[in-house]
Amino acid sequence: MPPKESEAHVQERLKALPKTPGCYIYRGQKGEVLYVGKAVNLRSRVRSYFQAGAQHGIRIARLVQKVSDIEWIVVDSEVEALVLECNLIKEHRPPFNVRLRDDKSYPYIVVTKEAFPRVLFTRNPKKGSGRTFGPYTSAFSVRDTLQLLHKTFPLIPCGKSWSGKREQRPCLYHHIGQCMAPCAGLADPAAYSEVIQQVERFLQGKEAGVIEDLEAEMEAAAEAMEFERAAVLRDRIQALRNVLEKQKVLTDDGGDRDVVAVVNDERGAAIQMLYVRNGRLVGQRSFMLDGSSELSPTESVQEFVKQYYSEVPEVPREILLPVEIEERRIVEQWLRGRRGAAVSIEVPQKGANMRLLDLAAQNAEQALKAYALEAEQKERFAEQAVGQLSEALDLPTPALRVEGYDISNIQGTAPVGSMVVTENGEAARAEYRRFRIKFNPESPNDFAMMNEVLMRRFRRHLDGDEKFARLPDLIMIDGGKGQLHAALKARDDLGLTVPMVGLAKKQEIIYVPTARREDGDYDYREVILPLQSPGLLLLRRLRDEAHRFAITFHRKVRDKRAHGSVLDEVPGIGPRRRRLLLRTFGSVEAIRRSTPEELAAVPTMTRNLAEQILEFLRVE
Repeated sequence: MPPKESEAHVQERLKALPKTPGCYIYRGQKGEVLYVGKAVNLRSRVRSYFQAGAQHGIRIARLVQKVSDIEWIVVDSEVEALVLECNLIKEHRPPFNVRLRDDKSYPYIVVTKEAFPRVLFTRNPKKGSGRTFGPYTSAFSVRDTLQLLHKTFPLIPCGKSWSGKREQRPCLYHHIGQCMAPCAGLADPAAYSEVIQQVERFLQGKEAGVIEDLEAEMEAAAEAMEFERAAVLRDRIQALRNVLEKQKVLTDDGGDRDVVAVVNDERGAAIQMLYVRNGRLVGQRSFMLDGSSELSPTESVQEFVKQYYSEVPEVPREILLPVEIEERRIVEQWLRGRRGAAVSIEVPQKGANMRLLDLAAQNAEQALKAYALEAEQKERFAEQAVGQLSEALDLPTPALRVEGYDISNIQGTAPVGSMVVTENGEAARAEYRRFRIKFNPESPNDFAMMNEVLMRRFRRHLDGDEKFARLPDLIMIDGGKGQLHAALKARDDLGLTVPMVGLAKKQEIIYVPTARREDGDYDYREVILPLQSPGLLLLRRLRDEAHRFAITFHRKVRDKRAHGSVLDEVPGIGPRRRRLLLRTFGSVEAIRRSTPEELAAVPTMTRNLAEQILEFLRVE
């Protein structure tokens, strides 16, 4: 939409805005989501952005200039608007919204929701899978805790799910008293449930209460002359006491609270979280808010609270903030609904809670310095790596975007290819692509497979596919001259000129094609860079990532072929439709070769679903 038309359209949309609560969405000329916000009165809030003479910061001023369309969603209350805003930001990741950035995937402990619950390590807690505890500061601390729990309580050590019916003979863990053996039908559900309750209380930070219960059990066992059981309970008690001695007591009231501190400067906002459970400091975590350099501490804290607590599995009774937030009442109401009980947001001015905030603020200051140092190091590394590669490989343009390719198969079965990308020295995971290789020779042929992957990648670019729209400044092929030649042939056959190199695994030799010979192959020169040089490190990381991505996808495809059908991965295809499709066409390959009309003729199928299936099978 041209600028004048766009401006007129925006003015028309402003006139149509309702005076109700809801969320508004600003879109750019290509329909992309630029910004998501919420308001008690949509008409008043949105029109304030576009009033003549309105004073905006640089970020909002740039936003207003880019807006070509306005959408809104009406809701019934401020709380509903807040929830919707959080969901829309999470879904669209708008560039002009402040976004919570946390480069780490923090570990959790989950107690599964099963007949005999397991206590497991996870980095991606799923809603409904069980009760989640965390996040913890390190995987080591989680595994240390799990090891303690398995030694202290008779949990399921094998990590398998059991119904409680006899399925096998009990293992050694049962005979040494570290498992109740639900696999052999020997576990009493009531006794196991009591153990799980003690584990959950321990993970909640209520170790003292667990110790008191265990001491009572130990005394009862001793009075009943069950000395072996009493000795086991004594060891559990001692292990738990050792944990208590390592934890720092911060408050006397034994309360559960999250402590939030913020440090703002021209680099942005650093948020530090302290997790206090049962009066003890059990963990901490730091975040950065992207796009927050123009925000005040109050705005930074408010945006953080909304985004963080929209995903966290556990909401404590009390949250301590360093500054008052405008939406405190609404946020408390929203969190009350998430927790199922009252939640209090406090801004302490003195006492123990103020000391907690001071402690968190000190850590936030250190986190901001660490982020700034890390960003500086990454920028320096990227600059050195790009410069070194551009010079050593004699590239026509700086190697800002580099793509890496690898092939994975086992004796030619379930072959797949991977494409991974770095931009300015950093992994661009949103740009990663994967390929199910269609070439299926009687014996493995990595060269032909590599040629197919590059041919498909380049054709998708030439066809205008948005997923492959950008060509790289450099392509790195995992392998030597053979793999590189296959990739170069795909490029040359399509008339492209993207620079390519191969990286051999053993000697870390970079093969650079030079003059093309009459037989279609190339002469190559060998480039050897120091092992720890930035340029070679970038290529090695790219190669390792391409290998990891290919292996992961290969295992998934292989397991799917062994245990199910690739059709299971297609959205909208359930067991019945899968059976009908395979019964009609005989194989997945026959389905791939069919037309949308032929697929749509199968009972329960539609034209749209048929096109989705063919796109899924032919694209990957």
